[in-house]
Amino acid sequence: MPSLTLDKTDLRILAELQLNGRLTNVELAERVALSPSPCLRRLKQLEESGVISQYVALLDPAKIGLGLQAFVRVTLEKRGNAHNETFVKAVQGWSEVINCFAMTGEMDYLLQVYFEDMEHFSRFVMNELLQQAGVEDVKSSFVLKEFKRTTSLPLNHLR
Repeated sequence: MPSLTLDKTDLRILAELQLNGRLTNVELAERVALSPSPCLRRLKQLEESGVISQYVALLDPAKIGLGLQAFVRVTLEKRGNAHNETFVKAVQGWSEVINCFAMTGEMDYLLQVYFEDMEHFSRFVMNELLQQAGVEDVKSSFVLKEFKRTTSLPLNHLR
């Protein structure tokens, strides 16, 4: 992957696209004060370098029937790393898990999960999570209210 130095214009492009990834090149160029051709050239460089990894549509979980969000802390048995690879592979197949992080501290993994309701959550824990070899402990916290949700990464440190 080629190394890319980001200037102020690149940072403005990234900031605008984090707010609205569906901007046309003409709209984007206008917002960052460039003509369309140089804007497109910069955008292609950002994509090719991997700075922009993908474009997605963000869905509202409640509007598609996923009203229960939880964070699940998972601890695996400490007898070697035999279960880690198996667990991570299993996580890849669980559509309820939207994020999985290997953690320091008291837990091994932190899962961010969405469910229709408590029954769906219960089925997931009993039939999937607790059936995985090496799972020693599972603790869950349910989201009561969300105060901030963003997919935009901070860019200030790059200025």
